Amino acid sequence: MGSLRGGWVRFVESLRTAWPKTACSREVHALSEHYFTTSPTSAHERRIIYYTPRGGRELSFETDAGVFSKTRVDRGSDQLIRAIRVDPGQSVLDLGCGYGVVGISIATLFPECEIVMTDINERACELARANARRNGVERITVLSGDGFDPVRGRAFHVIATNPPIRAGKAVLHQLIEEARDHLEPGGSFYAVVRTKQGAASLKKFIAETYGNADEPEIGGGYRVIRAHRE
Repeated sequence: MGSLRGGWVRFVESLRTAWPKTACSREVHALSEHYFTTSPTSAHERRIIYYTPRGGRELSFETDAGVFSKTRVDRGSDQLIRAIRVDPGQSVLDLGCGYGVVGISIATLFPECEIVMTDINERACELARANARRNGVERITVLSGDGFDPVRGRAFHVIATNPPIRAGKAVLHQLIEEARDHLEPGGSFYAVVRTKQGAASLKKFIAETYGNADEPEIGGGYRVIRAHRE
């Protein structure tokens, strides 16, 4: 398969061609920095935000320009965290971790699990490492790289992602298929999607890929879609 990054690059370039030198072009640049750029060029805007996962303790996160949802924990990530279930000793992959809110929250809720967090954005990875230390969580590894490249040859009991929906179906479908190949038998895949941004069609594709799909959390305009590798 081609890289997830390759599909995202084609998507970003198509938008830049369609909307040059406009406010939309600036938004495209921001999206590109969040999801595609290895080393963001945005001037630093460091800040501390706070988040308490349901059933957990208050956590603090350092964020910055050039990373996703820098001013607050987004509703999609909150719904994803609410949905995830992990048994003691299981491994979890937080794919596209940003500054680490999903993986770190899961580490505090399920302290006996092993967490691996990955992101193509090196600024995000640096923040995720710092935030793991800030919140005193252990058994976390943060790896930088495109898609599943940093974890080739590994399988996990749980894979969770808040995917870049605007990258288009081809990129999302590739991510879903590759996730299946990186799950242990019986492992679970979780993806959070805006209800109005193709959740129904994405659930259909996930069900076709895995042979099953359900929605353990729905709220705030988002749906968490879960599938198990049989």
